[in-house]
Amino acid sequence: MLKPLVQDKINQQINNEFYSSYSYLAMAAYCEHQQFQGCARWLRLQSQEEYAHAMRLYDFLSNRGGRVLLQIIRQPTTEFESLSAVFDAVLAQEQEVTAQIDSLYELAMEQKSFAALVELEWFIQEQVEEEKSAREIVHKFHLVGHDPASLLELDRQLGERTSSSDASSTSDR
Repeated sequence: MLKPLVQDKINQQINNEFYSSYSYLAMAAYCEHQQFQGCARWLRLQSQEEYAHAMRLYDFLSNRGGRVLLQIIRQPTTEFESLSAVFDAVLAQEQEVTAQIDSLYELAMEQKSFAALVELEWFIQEQVEEEKSAREIVHKFHLVGHDPASLLELDRQLGERTSSSDASSTSDR
């Protein structure tokens, strides 16, 4: 059984992960409206990944005998100055999630919640990859600036992203 404070903070992180999913979906909608389908695809897949993170915590909490208490998801940002600003927001959001996970890990350590520590190690490793990916994309947007041909090429490249389930199914063959 998880200590009540750890359980409360995991519930809060479930909400944070659902918010991230919702936020990426709002970013995808913005990109679709701007006719950048590749960026929208990348963001939709990111939304699905964040949803899966929320469900991973949901299952962990449930499997440890805790009670999942879903909370209101705040409204995400829906307007951006540019396509580049969307991905600046992606990086900022990933950095915020990293801080949230680090804080939760620190609490689990203080509370000697060892099962939570093990679970959260996966999230720490995941956040390293998430930030790296976002940082690389932001760098590319800053390199291309407002050049239309370069933006279209970057949009095409981002549209080639496959989901993690697609990657695992092709590696099983």
